[in-house]
Amino acid sequence: MISRDEIRATYDTIRPYIRRTPVVRVDLGELDPAGTDLPTVTLKLEQLQCAGSFKARGAFANLLLREVPPAGVVAASGGNHGVAVAYVAHRLGVPARIFVPTVSAPAKVERIRRLGAELVVTGDRYADALAAAQAWEHSSGAMSVHAFDQPHTLLGQGTLALELAGQAGELDAGGLDTVLVPVGGGGLIGGIASWFAGSVRVIGVEPDGAPTLTRARAVGRPADAPAEGVAADALAPRRVGELVFPITQAYVEDVVLVGDAAILAAQRALWQAARIAAEPAASVGIAALLTGAYKPAPGERVAVVISGANLDPAQLGA
Repeated sequence: MISRDEIRATYDTIRPYIRRTPVVRVDLGELDPAGTDLPTVTLKLEQLQCAGSFKARGAFANLLLREVPPAGVVAASGGNHGVAVAYVAHRLGVPARIFVPTVSAPAKVERIRRLGAELVVTGDRYADALAAAQAWEHSSGAMSVHAFDQPHTLLGQGTLALELAGQAGELDAGGLDTVLVPVGGGGLIGGIASWFAGSVRVIGVEPDGAPTLTRARAVGRPADAPAEGVAADALAPRRVGELVFPITQAYVEDVVLVGDAAILAAQRALWQAARIAAEPAASVGIAALLTGAYKPAPGERVAVVISGANLDPAQLGA
């Protein structure tokens, strides 16, 4: 477990380097005029974060709070974490080697290249890239920056919840009841749940083709799950993190699943109706609300994390 005090201290360290991303209120009826009884929700626009996703928070926490060896850093990523580590390493003048699988979105791979990190494309899925990164870590002496299952990564991601709690209070004196969080390996939901620690309902949202936390909760431990679908580059590690799982057991109330068609429809609706650019993985919370996979109670104050936007703009449509 990680504490609020640790998250606050991490925020003090990384705050000069990250953005305090904004929140906006959106009537979901504008996104789906055919929908009924759709709520107005608060969106945390983390796609406006440095390097295009929340991952910059965890990357800065690792590189600023740990001693980086001369060999630099190494990371495995489906895309966004690699972009973040490449960005942070470039900003801090640290060598970086990033391993990504072939499933990674071309837009993310190109961003890593442009940031100057040494890029290695290997294997079909995140787990393959992770194995290659671990081999490089052992042979080179580089410091591993894990995408989700590392204390400093969790601390960095928890700073998003610190910001959101204050921003929600500014919008509504009553604060926040529920936050919907995309889930892949669990670093984001683990950090957010650690901050709220039961004071706010935390709901995970996963693609039904990559149910890592759903599978873990079903069997009582991290376990292999499928890694498929339109959000596979960002939300499809083989299993949820070992450090993450007990946090979710303590502080995550539920996990809901959404299908690919719903994810893509939510992505299009965010852009066409609200001009919010979000990659598929970042659209799962909206998909859960539009499809009824999560149904807020009357008056429930809901926030949704829009986690990233490293995508080809052509994916958004008109």
